[in-house]
Amino acid sequence: MRLTKKTHACIRLEKDGRTLVIDPGTFSEEDAAVGADVILVTHEHLDHFNEDRLRAAMEANPGAGIWTLRSVAEKISAAFPGRVHTVGHGDTFTAAGFDVQVHGELHAVIHPDIPRITNVGYLVDGSLFHPGDALTVPDHPVETLMLPVHAPWSKISEVIDYVREVKPQRAIDVHDALLTDLARPIYDTQIGALGGADHNRLTPGESTDL
Repeated sequence: MRLTKKTHACIRLEKDGRTLVIDPGTFSEEDAAVGADVILVTHEHLDHFNEDRLRAAMEANPGAGIWTLRSVAEKISAAFPGRVHTVGHGDTFTAAGFDVQVHGELHAVIHPDIPRITNVGYLVDGSLFHPGDALTVPDHPVETLMLPVHAPWSKISEVIDYVREVKPQRAIDVHDALLTDLARPIYDTQIGALGGADHNRLTPGESTDL
């Protein structure tokens, strides 16, 4: 499976000529979801969900489908009957040759005064986990953890402890658009030294084989 990092929280996975995209939001490239056979959205925040870009991807590929939680599905399902699927914690499905398990229920706490919204993470082919905006620990071994490295709802000690708890073979940064170049070496050093897993950072557009 080939992983391509897009800007911020979005990634593309390619296998056997099929493409799966997770969280093509407003901070990511405008065409991040174009060409996808499967689109997964973790939650409704704009840096993970952009309705116009999802519509463009769905119109470009009449065979494409979206799997997401109810709050997102309600915004786009009427335009694409039968192609938008609502999922929640514990669900499993196969789409375009990718096996997907759904883990998690709530977004991380931003502040106690801000109501929490729903959020789900996706374990793809039993090996790669993208948690969205949460530090969900799936009840399944993880080879590749897409690590939300920087967010208004987290601090670096929590990120390090999350890697330790998941125990992946490798952790690759996502949710990093707000992290300045000045701070990146600090995060790389501390997560790499303390997380207990191989820690990698890909630039937008860079790919690696898993």
